[in-house]
Amino acid sequence: MSSLIPSLTGLAYDERARRKREFGDDVPVVLLTGQHGLGRSAVLDGLARHYDRRLPLAHVRVVAPGTASVPVPVVPADTEGVPAAPAAEFVQVLERIVCALAPGLGLFPVLLPGLFAVSGWFLGDADERDAVCVRQARLLIACGLLAGAERDVARQWSERVEASIADAAGASAAGVAVEDDDGSQPVTAAILRELQSLRGLVTARHWYAQRHTTPDGATGKLDALLELGRRFHRGGDYQHAVENTLMAAFLEEVATAYGWVRSMNREPWPLILLDEAHAPAGQRFLDLLLEHRATARRPHRDRITVVATRLGDVPQDEAPQAVRRELADLLPTGGGARRKQAAAIWQRAGHDPSAGLLVVPLTPLSRDEVLSMLDRASVRLLHPHLASALHSLTGGHPAASTVLCEAVVHAARQNRKVAPRDLLDLPTAQGRPVTQVLLEDLLPDRRQRDRLLVLCLARDNETAEALAENLRLDGPEQLPANAAAQYLVQRQWQQTVPAEAPLVESRLLQALLVHEARRTSPPPDDPHSWHQIHRFLHLHHVQRSANEEADALRHSLAAGNAARVVDMLADEFGAEEAEQSVQHWLQCLRDCATAPTPPSGIAEWSMNAHEDAVGWSDHRMEIALGEHAARYAHLDEAGRCINRLLHALWYLSEPYADPVIDPDAETLCQAVGDELGYLSRRHRTWYAALGRAARDWPAAARKRQVLPVPASEGS
Repeated sequence: MSSLIPSLTGLAYDERARRKREFGDDVPVVLLTGQHGLGRSAVLDGLARHYDRRLPLAHVRVVAPGTASVPVPVVPADTEGVPAAPAAEFVQVLERIVCALAPGLGLFPVLLPGLFAVSGWFLGDADERDAVCVRQARLLIACGLLAGAERDVARQWSERVEASIADAAGASAAGVAVEDDDGSQPVTAAILRELQSLRGLVTARHWYAQRHTTPDGATGKLDALLELGRRFHRGGDYQHAVENTLMAAFLEEVATAYGWVRSMNREPWPLILLDEAHAPAGQRFLDLLLEHRATARRPHRDRITVVATRLGDVPQDEAPQAVRRELADLLPTGGGARRKQAAAIWQRAGHDPSAGLLVVPLTPLSRDEVLSMLDRASVRLLHPHLASALHSLTGGHPAASTVLCEAVVHAARQNRKVAPRDLLDLPTAQGRPVTQVLLEDLLPDRRQRDRLLVLCLARDNETAEALAENLRLDGPEQLPANAAAQYLVQRQWQQTVPAEAPLVESRLLQALLVHEARRTSPPPDDPHSWHQIHRFLHLHHVQRSANEEADALRHSLAAGNAARVVDMLADEFGAEEAEQSVQHWLQCLRDCATAPTPPSGIAEWSMNAHEDAVGWSDHRMEIALGEHAARYAHLDEAGRCINRLLHALWYLSEPYADPVIDPDAETLCQAVGDELGYLSRRHRTWYAALGRAARDWPAAARKRQVLPVPASEGS
């Protein structure tokens, strides 16, 4: 963006210098898209910091209805940049933009009365009155019509309007005609009377009268501003027409402000930064702006630079003629090809409003970018492949990578060594667990986040619903698991998925949820504890279907009872007439070994295969290499081999167990082949399939691929 925005604004990004504008009178709306946490807001924050006080700048955060009370971020006095002001409705978006631009462009003599005409309250509604008066006070101060603190001006303005309403009511009761009041909503009439006492409204009334046709026989009798407010509050097509009119007034007045003098001085046009434009108010603003710019004979051609962000992608059918470019396409080519490059980046290709849109999806960080973020830490304290491990865990997700990198740097400054397996156990500089911090950011709804912390342990949506019922998760929704899944869809973490698909599809989100569920698990006797949840899920899969043995075994292993899993796998392997095929046995072995590890604890190793271990310590590596053979003296040679094989595969399922990163993982990959080779020689009918697995599984494990299950000779 540091190369595209200068070509749109005419101002350099990293230095206070002029740049040649590479686009003509027709400029695109730049829309940054991507998943939550990819840095959309950070890009706008950077633009605000670099262009503050260099051109008229408006930085607005659009929030969905119901969250408009989010406070405006407080920026310290010594910090550059303009905090994003929240606005929940289209009119509020315009108000925020006017408040930001008016000090540099001057009063908006047409738009300002229009905004006042469509904002009012019902008589007697004190809360709505106070909210509207705060917004109007902000406008009056920005446009230089009143001075003082925002709270004081809002109180004074409220008192003036209320007094005007009372005076008009008294005059009407006495039979005296009230100027400008033709029976319309008295609050709007009073607001306009008070505004007129500060600034004449003749120009505005004439402008709006030209835009709208009055009812038959009413020409010259209706106040155009009162009619504007009346039409707006009728809703539907009338509201659409009024919003379209307000957008036209805004664009015309900005264009008028850039007259001959400003054009000769090459003064930069405004920069509008619209965060979270996927919210209805933001989408409405962009739609109206694009509609006006698509008009063939529009009277005023604005050069306002608009950069907006959107959660998720833009469907093709929603913006059929939008131009889509990757970030790499925006890099400068150098030399004298800038004008040609600008034309290659964007040119209007049709008459549809979406043709004025330049969509730029933000991409994840590269491994080298993650490595550069770790450079602040002492190299001697970091694992040499820590950047690769962190990138593999996060997928380059900027928000997750940033938090984890900062935690790594903090740990290194505390003289602590950091290995790949330590990443999710790190605290932040403030002492909070990184998984807690990340989940609060990525899943801000606490109720849904708390649900997902337990429901993520289920295999699919159907199982998650059974778990929710068992745990008696409450809430207004009938199906808590379905509500949690829909929340993930709304947050653009995944698309709508069928019942048999995993509840959480994102590998990063699943890893964070599982780790946090393990960290915050209550004591084992609590129904919501890790062990009790996995015990229930084990029984659920046993009772639901005989074909879900792998899932049942997986939850036994997740509860820490590897002995039970080994016994069942060994019994099936040793049966002279195996009821199940070798494919089923290998699939059970492979799938159950993907179980998440239990919470660590201090407890004796459970030798009873029918009891879940209360505590667990991670000795998978040692067991896989045969260092705890004395614990398994009750097993025969094949059983001990299966035990070593299971623990090797269980360790290799970890995201940090990459043979390129972890030498121990390479040792275990070789051990997997050796153990399967030994088992193939101990089974008279499975030897061929087990022999192929002995060749294929180590190679697949090294490449972090799904372990293939070969067919038996007779299948």
